[in-house]
Amino acid sequence: MMDAGRGGREAAAAVVGRGRGGVRGCPNGHTLCSSCKPRVHNHCPTCRQELGNIRCLALEKVAESLDLPCKYQDLGCSDIHPYYTKLKHEQLCRFRPHNCPYAGSECLVTGDIPMLVAHLKNDHKVDMHDGCTFNHRYVKSNPHEVENATWMLTVFSCFGRYFCLHFEAFLLGLSPVYMAFLRFMGEDSEAKNFSYSLEVGGNGRKLIWQGVPRSIRDSHRKVRDSYDGLIVHRNMALFFSGGNRQELKLRVTGRIWREQ
Repeated sequence: MMDAGRGGREAAAAVVGRGRGGVRGCPNGHTLCSSCKPRVHNHCPTCRQELGNIRCLALEKVAESLDLPCKYQDLGCSDIHPYYTKLKHEQLCRFRPHNCPYAGSECLVTGDIPMLVAHLKNDHKVDMHDGCTFNHRYVKSNPHEVENATWMLTVFSCFGRYFCLHFEAFLLGLSPVYMAFLRFMGEDSEAKNFSYSLEVGGNGRKLIWQGVPRSIRDSHRKVRDSYDGLIVHRNMALFFSGGNRQELKLRVTGRIWREQ
């Protein structure tokens, strides 16, 4: 809440910013945002008078006329916006923190890309690799008993950027499948500058997927549920694994390249 006695442009912005429903006042002229009103049980926190439903239009107009810096200014954003578009900008600002891309648990850590790379390496102990080609083998001794599983994330440093390789087992309808896909640690607009391919095979057959890595702005669940990656049905994966088809030994190869 914000008392009008402290006034000023920042005060006006703070009040309206907290309350999209406007600014309310008490009979003595003290003001606070609409969202704060229920918290003080409909009584002015300054004079304890009962609050009415009178809006302070002057203060609202002041706030709406302001040009204010993005709240991610300290992270590098230099944009200035009228107050009524500032909140919309901040929801999409490319300098806003990224969520941790680790898929094995619900991690609440956010930060910029260098911070998240260090976090993945030090806290999640993910596999880190340099290079734009890869050859990974995913093994499971009892694949028929696993319908939902997530393998350890692998992070690649390539073209000076970072990419996350995911591999998961889940049910597609009633069919158990495996899925591999790549996410880009950066903005979607930058991700579109790259492409990648994934390949699995065995016994003289192969499956190949080619696509564009999705930004980590999209959660791994969103990417998975859109089926934007290489999907292999379990029977086919076990066929590729060879042997008696009782153990998963699936080799996934791939490469990342920059589009011209």
